[in-house]
Amino acid sequence: MAKKIDIEFNKNEDTYKLAITQFKRKLETIHLGGGSKRIEKLHAQGKMTARERVEYLVDEGTFFEIGAFAGYQMYQEHGGAPAGGVITGIAKVKGTLCMIVANDATVKAGAWFPITGKKNLRAQEIAMENKLPTIYLVDSAGVYLPMQNEIFPDKEHFGRIFRNNAKMSSEGIPQIAAIMGSCVAGGAYLPIMSDESIIVEGTGSIFLAGPYLVRAAIGETVDKETLGGATTQTELSGVCDYKVPNDKAALDLIQELVNKFAERPRTGLNRQEAKPPKKATSEILGFFPEAASKPYDTVEILERIVDDSKLTFYKKDYGETIITAYARIDGWSVGIVANSRLVTKNAKGEMQFGGVIYSDSADKAARFIMNCNQKKIPLIFFHDVTGFMVGKRSEHGGIIKDGAKMVSAVSNSTVPKISVVMGNSYGAGNYAMCGKAYDPRFIVAWPTAKIAVMGGTQAAKVMAQIEVSSLKKKGKELSDKDEQEIIDRIKSKYDEETSSYYAAARLWVDAIIDPRETRQFISAALEAADHAPIEKFNVGVIQT
Repeated sequence: MAKKIDIEFNKNEDTYKLAITQFKRKLETIHLGGGSKRIEKLHAQGKMTARERVEYLVDEGTFFEIGAFAGYQMYQEHGGAPAGGVITGIAKVKGTLCMIVANDATVKAGAWFPITGKKNLRAQEIAMENKLPTIYLVDSAGVYLPMQNEIFPDKEHFGRIFRNNAKMSSEGIPQIAAIMGSCVAGGAYLPIMSDESIIVEGTGSIFLAGPYLVRAAIGETVDKETLGGATTQTELSGVCDYKVPNDKAALDLIQELVNKFAERPRTGLNRQEAKPPKKATSEILGFFPEAASKPYDTVEILERIVDDSKLTFYKKDYGETIITAYARIDGWSVGIVANSRLVTKNAKGEMQFGGVIYSDSADKAARFIMNCNQKKIPLIFFHDVTGFMVGKRSEHGGIIKDGAKMVSAVSNSTVPKISVVMGNSYGAGNYAMCGKAYDPRFIVAWPTAKIAVMGGTQAAKVMAQIEVSSLKKKGKELSDKDEQEIIDRIKSKYDEETSSYYAAARLWVDAIIDPRETRQFISAALEAADHAPIEKFNVGVIQT
């Protein structure tokens, strides 16, 4: 028996290691931004790349990137937008945790695609939720004009960023901007609406309209430096606060300014001395099945993430398809809500399938979430859920009522919520487990995770039935082979659109991470969350 388990373990591990290798290769390509030639061109201008700037600025080993896969395989007809043309993430600068936003000038001169705006807004949202000082490294040509209709006028578009500048300032969240390249038109408001601004001589420029537009609009001929270069904007207009000779001097000055911040207040989340898991974190890959439909013991994975591999289970033998437990992760006190993938029987002898939320598990999870809010304990959600149980028995048992109870508790929860999509995250199960729509402070996915209304096979069969029925009504005769080809075509498209990469490209998740780094991610997320006060919990109307 042990040999069989070892073979399965090794197969899982090999499959996942391959998935991680593919993930890292994709990431390496993204890190090149617009490519080697554009990087060389930037260096020839005496400028650092966005990633070089971030690396120089932050304390070594502290940068957690958010949205690296933003724009992945999108806008191909426009040449693509690796990382959405902007680098964002949280890191320490001289010991102070900050949000970093750096335009990547190797991608269309740092122009803003629709996903660029969405990514900037997500960075500001995280900064506001967690009260993090924000540093903008500006080097952008402004809105990507061929797609201006998708980025300019709406509530969640480009202009919202400047509104957030003002709101963050009013909330006492420091913002520093360094103008390290172009900063034009509406984009000029971002650095100047920050608390302090720095401009680099020779390469930095800021104006509402560049030389070409000025000439077209009013007939005036003026060069870029005279119009809005470093000397103009520090000595004549007073728009910028500091003039520096080069990129490194700008980054040194930012470090100096941040180093003089007063100590940021903490929420007071419970943290003790960290203890490593007793069980090897590397073994996570062997316990997670290579096939999404296979059952596995979620507890084995959790024990390789939490301190001392210790979990204090809440209602362990009730509602077993959801695991609720208290634990510590890197010393932080947390409440864990995780989907169990084991097939079990309840007290009535009824079979319960793993990954499905039943009435009893929804009820248990709702109560646990309310308890964690009562005690101000952050919640960590581990997704591998196919949805709520359906059918006559479930409907008669009030599954909608119990599901609504859980969704209501998640919605009104005020403690920090962090989501990790390990496997499937389908349908209303995604909502109940604190998907993106339910305001997790951070949400990440493992490389093989899936996010969708339902699984690819089920969805393909449903959509294929509709298509086949429509074709038959039009008088077209289809063979079994024809029908299978329709199913395969639809499934292939659906599978692509449910992948973690598709989700990350659209910022449905903040990042894709190696499962073995889950513990470090959660700890970094909780450190960020510990800077924002927790509001009073009020669950509102909830049926018992």
